[in-house]
Amino acid sequence: MRHALIPLLLCGLLAGAARAETPPATVAAVDLARYVGTWYEIARKPMYFERHCVRDVTATYTARADGTLRIENRCLDRDGEEWRARGKAQVVPGSGNAKLKVSFFWPFTAPYWVLWLDGDYRAALVGEPGRDYLWLLSRTPQLDPALEAAALARARELGFELDDLIRPQQGG
Repeated sequence: MRHALIPLLLCGLLAGAARAETPPATVAAVDLARYVGTWYEIARKPMYFERHCVRDVTATYTARADGTLRIENRCLDRDGEEWRARGKAQVVPGSGNAKLKVSFFWPFTAPYWVLWLDGDYRAALVGEPGRDYLWLLSRTPQLDPALEAAALARARELGFELDDLIRPQQGG
């Protein structure tokens, strides 16, 4: 009986390895004119550059004349000190605007993939191919529970581990 479990375990391990090697799917297309503006961070996987961000975490995207996006990330730390990071994003050709290359420190870039997007652009799930980073964003400081559940269900379907999500305080 134990020997019968070995092939099943191996299949499970191989399926998990294949899933981890396959990048998560993005949305088909993003209307950048609708995507620009301010987004509130509802939840995120731990990230070194945001380790100090505990309150009022936002990302503001502004369209630039050269076709790139200006990014300004803002947050407050435990002492109420404001932190800001400015960067830019460039669309990956052929991605329907769902994949961007983001740079906060030239010449380094990082992938920014829109993995799920509410049809009304009220909420978005953003990640990267390795599944190490993930952000749940909302147009408002609090997200409708149904939208949050839909976004997090999609993240699980795409193979993201969600046990370590950080939820910053928004709105005060």
